[in-house]
Amino acid sequence: MGKLFLEKAKKFRSLLNSPQLEFLCEAHNGISAVIAEEAGFKGIWGSGLSLSAQFGVRDNNEASWTQVLEMLEFMSDATRVPILLDGDTGYGNFNNMRRLVKKLEQREIAAVCIEDKLFPKTNSFIQGQAQPLADIDEFCGKIKAGKDAQRHDDFSIVARVEAFIAGWGLAEALQRAEAYREAGADAVLIHSALSMPDEVLAFKREWADRLPVVIVPTKYYSTPTEVFRDHGFSLVIWANHLLRASIAAMQQTARSLASDQNLFSVEDRVVPVAEVFRLQGAVELQQAEKKYLPLRHLGIQALVLAASRGEELGELTENRPKTMVSVAGRPLLAHIVAALNATGIKNISVVRGYKKEAVNLPNLNLIDNDDYAASGELVSLLKGLQGIQPEQDLIVCYGDVLFNKYIVQILAESRDPLAVAIDTNWMESVNRDRQADYASCSMPHSRESFSTRIRLQRIGTEISRSDIHGEWMGFFKIAAAEIAAVAGVVERMLSEGDQRWAKLPDLLNLLVEKGNRVGVYYTTGHWLDVDSLDDVVHAGNF
Repeated sequence: MGKLFLEKAKKFRSLLNSPQLEFLCEAHNGISAVIAEEAGFKGIWGSGLSLSAQFGVRDNNEASWTQVLEMLEFMSDATRVPILLDGDTGYGNFNNMRRLVKKLEQREIAAVCIEDKLFPKTNSFIQGQAQPLADIDEFCGKIKAGKDAQRHDDFSIVARVEAFIAGWGLAEALQRAEAYREAGADAVLIHSALSMPDEVLAFKREWADRLPVVIVPTKYYSTPTEVFRDHGFSLVIWANHLLRASIAAMQQTARSLASDQNLFSVEDRVVPVAEVFRLQGAVELQQAEKKYLPLRHLGIQALVLAASRGEELGELTENRPKTMVSVAGRPLLAHIVAALNATGIKNISVVRGYKKEAVNLPNLNLIDNDDYAASGELVSLLKGLQGIQPEQDLIVCYGDVLFNKYIVQILAESRDPLAVAIDTNWMESVNRDRQADYASCSMPHSRESFSTRIRLQRIGTEISRSDIHGEWMGFFKIAAAEIAAVAGVVERMLSEGDQRWAKLPDLLNLLVEKGNRVGVYYTTGHWLDVDSLDDVVHAGNF
């Protein structure tokens, strides 16, 4: 039996035996239970009326006891205060009662209240005087069976006396209460449908504190609470008010939405979605993910460096940066975002600079580099690293590159903390007489390279032909655990005056020089660096 259940059972027993008046608040699902606990209630009433109502059925045992039990489990898991279940008539005979108690203890429910009416029950406020009461001896047998079935001494059974509801009077109420006490009940709940508390006060005077007495003042709600204190009642149950309050709020909101057909009239009357997340415990899950999930399972993000104009494109970039030049009817950046999305990357940040207001695609985290005209790529990279979520692995790429999604997938799935993608089809760049960032690696692309961890040795535009193993495509993977360290290296580089115009290859070379292992993943083609007007034309057929 769990430690938490033992704590809850003891807490409820202490409420029953408290020298001062205590209160329980109704709840009917997990979120209402959390709300009641946060309001300061020391215990919760699992109302039969409210539990059936939230299922949309009548309070006539139309919801099965297993359905009630399932909802109770959600309520118990969401809270640390004890729950007293309104167990109706025990859902059957003594045998059902034994099984109910066993299942309640398993779900850390501290107590159950059963009423002395016949199964299936009818709500006490619907023609109460026409409702027959259970045989006293038979009901006592249920109490005894429940007490014998409980595994922990502090689990409580509250016997609910319905004599006043059925019109039998004080003598019958006292007789039944005494029989239930002798059968082992831990408290009695005396119920009344009158608008004044006369019946329950008369019972309490005659009862003489033989057991704690619980009341439900739903009908005699105008009675000052001090009256209950003065008469020595143990527990007051606010039995259905969270449900009734929520119904009123939902009805008003639904009517407004139906008539107004917009959200303006209701938004200031409902809690923000963030409050729902808070009540659900979303923050705890985020903390648990950090603790238990490997970083690579937390998802991956992308950072697109797109602050430059792209002057080589002439008039095409007069009023927009290169990344927003139209390719096949869509901005170049839109193609990049689509390729990233296709790999499952939804968290995308873009560093913008020149004509930054033109970079306005939706669902992007926009980071401004207002120093774009007087600095190089590393300034944009640093601003980007400072503006992203450090908990996720990162793919860095340029804002002027079209590519097949598999290139990013290879890097995203790699286990290397730092990695780059290298195109083995580098001869095409040489033949086109295009300046490129060539890579020299620990091993050339070959059949053996598929089973060997390859490391970057150097990137540059002037590597000797015999040492070139491929062309760097502008993709750089940084594991979440390395983001802060890489940002630190960039900061130190930029603090040196002659490095303000440094580029990503300069950073990669420095990382290698410092002993960092940068993994290399070879690919062949399937990308296009848009550097000229001819590239824009070719991009339309990419």
